[in-house]
Parts: sequence; structure tokens; C-alpha cells
Amino acid sequence: MDKLNVDHMLAIEEPFMKVPLEQLKRAVRQTQKQAERETAAVSSELSNVLKNQHRLTPGELQQTLDGLISRLQTLRQTLEESKLEEAHLIQRSKQRAADLHKLRGFESTAQPEFQQWCRTRLDRVLIDYMLRNGNVKTAQRLVDKGGLGHFAESSLFALVMEIEGELKEQHSCRAALQWCAENRSALRKIQNSLEFELRVQEFIEMIRARNTPGAIGYAKKHLTPWSDTQMPRIQRAMTLLAFPPATQCPPYKSMFDEARWGGLANDFRLVIFQLYNLPAQPLLHLLLQTGLSALKTPACLSEDPSEHNRNCPVCQTETLGKLAQELPLSHHVNSNLVCRITGEKMNEDNPPMRLPNGYVYSQASLSDMAVKLDGKVKCPRSSQTFKLAEATKLFIS
Repeated sequence: MDKLNVDHMLAIEEPFMKVPLEQLKRAVRQTQKQAERETAAVSSELSNVLKNQHRLTPGELQQTLDGLISRLQTLRQTLEESKLEEAHLIQRSKQRAADLHKLRGFESTAQPEFQQWCRTRLDRVLIDYMLRNGNVKTAQRLVDKGGLGHFAESSLFALVMEIEGELKEQHSCRAALQWCAENRSALRKIQNSLEFELRVQEFIEMIRARNTPGAIGYAKKHLTPWSDTQMPRIQRAMTLLAFPPATQCPPYKSMFDEARWGGLANDFRLVIFQLYNLPAQPLLHLLLQTGLSALKTPACLSEDPSEHNRNCPVCQTETLGKLAQELPLSHHVNSNLVCRITGEKMNEDNPPMRLPNGYVYSQASLSDMAVKLDGKVKCPRSSQTFKLAEATKLFIS
């Protein structure tokens, strides 16, 4: 029972390893593109200087070369900063891999070392939950207390919160569009149209401000490039030019609705999670749902409170039971008998005892009751009273 299933535990830890690797991959790609762009520009400029040097005065030539040297120095500084960032991400990946590798050294869930690892993992899960919900200061305190800086996605969630805040509170697409431009190839690879949705929203805001010429020019520049895949959406957006912002016409009323900003923020969160291999739900929810699903039985769904087990979290309908409502029932090959009085499992050390009226309870619960009732036991379901000697011991095969 205490044997550790390492493969199952590692399966749910996939995002834990993938996030820093994805960040490293994107950082390297971005640095490479910037270096190629700058060196190509410098080479082109230098070729022009060599070609036209006879037309330039010594002062103009010196000024041009100084500009190229300054540009290369700036590139060098950028590359050094990128190198430090990449080294940090590599270190994060190593520490996470080392933490997961510890699982291979545990032989039992009862080991103190494994219990300590689980406490650290719980801290990680709670940090993830708090960062997702904007409790940044509390999450940072837990990070500092446990020394879990390499295990927290603080920078990623800071970016998410910054762009979400700009979308929902400032009603601005500037930061989100900049992020889309930096990740355009990745968005194209997963066939995501977030950038188009942001462009449509900016177009709508121009119409709301009654800036018709600006809206038409914006559509020509930013919407028509999407005509191959988004033509029906573009046509509907252009039709907004004929409606006032206060229109009650259903298809267009929803496009003027301020609630679109919240939808865009949610879309952005889902897209960035997808790119960085983060689950849409907090890991805390996934782990809880996994455990609750393993415990859920038909008795948990009964409307009769007496059918519920007081030690079962799924039976607690006002708390964890709500989280388990949509989860599937667990699949049990072997049944477990649980005493309705104590909530404890009945086995060979605590065998089931059948009363004359057919109800079954654990030997320990009936013995404790008999001590209090002078050798008698009272059936909780029928309120009938029997002598303890009348109970029949059942054997578990």
C-alpha cells in the first residue's frame, strides 16, 4: 500500500519541467533573431559605406563608423544580458530536474524524506494557485520562506497579470499586440487568432469613438491580411460602420459590449498557458479532482445524509463535494466495508458484525456502544436495541 508509483507522479509534473524549457527556447530564438537582424543591418550599412566612401568626407565617414560601432556595442550588451537570462533558465531547469529525480530514491510513501518532498510540492502547488489568482505578495512570502524561487513561475504570471490588467482595466490592446508580435510564429503554428481578435477590438473602439475614416484605414492595414481565414468575421466587423454603439441589433450589440474586454483577457491567458504547456486549471484543482474521483462512490451522491461517510471528503457537499460534482465515479475492483458509525474500514482486525435486523457495523463500534449501554447496542438506523451477544461476526474473504 505504501509503494510509490513514480511514473504516475511524474505524469502530472510535466508542466513543472516544460515551462522553463519553453522560456529558454523562446529566449534563445529571440536573441538569435535580434542578433541576425542587427548584424545584417550593420553589414548592409558597411557595404554602402565602402561603396560610397569616395563621396563621403572624412568627418561623415567617421560619424557613420562610430554609429555602426555603437550599434554593435549595444548588441553585445544585449547578448550578454540574454546570456545571463539563459543561464538562469538553465539553472532553474536543472534544479527542477534534480527535485523530480529525488522520487527515484524513495522506496515508500512512509519515508520521512518523501514526506518532506511532498510538503515542498504542496508549497509549489499553492504558489501556482495564488499566482494564478493574483495573490502575488502571499505567494512571494511562501517562495521566500521555502527558498522556492526556482520552482515558481513568478515572471510568467507577472506578465499575464500586466497584460490582463491592461485589457480589462485600461481597455488597451497595446501590450497584448506587442506580445503577439513577439510570438507570431508560435501563434501561427498553433493556428491561434488572438492577434486578429485584438485588431477587431481596436477597430470597434475607433467606431465607438465615431472615428470612421480612422477605422476604415485601420481595417485596410490590419484586418485585410486575415481575409483568407477570417473573411466572415471581417465582413461582420465592417458592418458595424452602419450601426451606432447603442444599437440593439443582437449580432452587433454583442460586439459593442464592454464585456468583450474580459473575454479577450481570458483568451490571452489560455493562449499563453498553451504556449508554455501550463494547464488551464490550477494544479491544485487537478490534484484535488484526481483524489476526489478516486474516492467518489454512488453513496456520495445519495440525498439521504445518513448514507454519507463522515470521513469522506466527497460526502461533504458544502465543501469539497462541490468540486467533485462533475467528476466520474471511482472504479473499484475490490469492495471496502466501512463502518457507518466510526467511518473506519472493517477488516480482519476490526471485523463486521451483523445485528439481528440485518444492519452491519464494526466490532469496535459495537463494543464501545455496549460499554456505555450495559452490554446492549442500539442500531443507528432503526433505533432497535439488542444484546451484543446477538450480533453475528462476519468473515471477510
